[in-house]
Amino acid sequence: MAKAFIVYGSTTGNTESVAKQIGKVLTQEGVEVRIQDVAKTKVEELGAGYDITLLGASTWGDSEVEFQEDFASFFEEMDKADLKDKKVAVFGCGDSSYTHFCGAVDQLQEKVESMGGKVVNDPLKIDGDPGDAASDVVSWAQEVAGCI
Repeated sequence: MAKAFIVYGSTTGNTESVAKQIGKVLTQEGVEVRIQDVAKTKVEELGAGYDITLLGASTWGDSEVEFQEDFASFFEEMDKADLKDKKVAVFGCGDSSYTHFCGAVDQLQEKVESMGGKVVNDPLKIDGDPGDAASDVVSWAQEVAGCI
């Protein structure tokens, strides 16, 4: 059975909600899923023993891209992870009225690729309430499952 590790950072609960929706879809697709808050995760866990790692972060700020507080320090330490040749997918929530809509998601993708990780599909970017994007989340998660 394929294994997925979903790590998320969430302040308002939106990104956590999306992580759980993705986990539910992956489970329905026959994937064993572990979901964990970034605050409880060590960067060395990324890619270790999993067929795919999913990283979810919300974006804060308008003048510059800001990660959710717990994810910011994690992001700075990510170079310690072994993601070389590992499958990764990234997602997050943001507000399209900001200059850098889901900029944290873009930064995650760039970081993973710079580390030699293989981003398996286009990042999922949720604008506003994730409940309004439920079908997008399902489709994206099914696409991820097909890449494992």
